[in-house]
Amino acid sequence: MSAVREYPFSQVDVFGAWGLPGNPVAVVHDADDLTTEQMLRFASWTNLSETTFLCRPTDPAADYRVRIFTPAVELPFAGHPTLGSAHAWLRRGGTPAAPGVVAQECGVGVVPVRTADTDLAFAAPPLRRYEDVDDATRERVLAALAVDPGRVRAMRWIDNGPGWLGVLLDSADTVLGLRPVAGALAGLAVTVAGQHPGNDPAHVEIRAFIPDAGVLEDPVTGSANAGFARWLTDSGVVDGAYTARQGTALGRGGRITVTPDAGELWIGGTTVTVVDGTVGLPLG
Repeated sequence: MSAVREYPFSQVDVFGAWGLPGNPVAVVHDADDLTTEQMLRFASWTNLSETTFLCRPTDPAADYRVRIFTPAVELPFAGHPTLGSAHAWLRRGGTPAAPGVVAQECGVGVVPVRTADTDLAFAAPPLRRYEDVDDATRERVLAALAVDPGRVRAMRWIDNGPGWLGVLLDSADTVLGLRPVAGALAGLAVTVAGQHPGNDPAHVEIRAFIPDAGVLEDPVTGSANAGFARWLTDSGVVDGAYTARQGTALGRGGRITVTPDAGELWIGGTTVTVVDGTVGLPLG
C-alpha cells in the first residue's frame, strides 16, 4: 500500500455574486513532491473544472508557482484558478514581495494578481493567437453551437493559453439560448459573448464550452473573459471598464469585472474560501 501524505488544502469559490456561487477551484499547497501523474489523478477525482497545485517558483520574479489541471489535462493558464490560488496562498500566510501584488508563475510566465480584501484581479496575459477564423472552422463552430449564422457578429481566435475561439453574438438572449452539440466541439475551446440591452444586469453575457477538458460548460471562466476583454476593447464594442455575467445557464452567479489601467486589462472578482483543511494523497 502506498504511503499517504497530508497536504494543506483549500477550496475557493471565485467570481460568485448575488448570493449565488461562482466557480470552485481546489488548491493543494506545498505540492512540490507530487508528480504530474499524481496531480492529474487528484484533479480527475475532484471533478472540478480546475484543481491547482502550489509549488516553489522557478522564476526569481515570482512568489510561487501554480500548476493548473482540469479533470483531463494540464493548462498553461486559467483565470479563476489564478484568483483562487492567489487567495488561498495569501490566506495561508503568503506575503508577496511587492505589497498588494502577488506574482504568480504558471505556464505562460509570471501573472500579476492585485489584492484588495476578497476582490482580486489578474492582468490579462498577452494573446498567443489573435486572428480571424478560417471558413471551415467557422462553419464547424456554427453547426456545433446550432446557432443561426445571422446572429453571429464576429468570430475570432482569442487564445491566451487554453486555446479559446471567441464568438460574438447579437445579444445576451442568444447566448443564453444556445444548446451546443457536445461531440461537435471536440478539439475546440469555444467561448461566446453577447451584450445585454442597457447594460443590465451586466454589460455582456459569457458562456464557455471546453469538452476536451472534461467539462462541457465551465461555470465562470477568467481566461475566456480575459480574451474577450482584449477583443471587445480593441474593437470598440466596450469603452472603458465593464462587467460580465457568466454561469447563468448553470444556475451560478458569476460576475466578472474588467478594468483598464495603464495599458493592462485587469480581470477581477470576489474570492471566498469555502473548504479549508488537509487532504491525504498517496505518494506512490
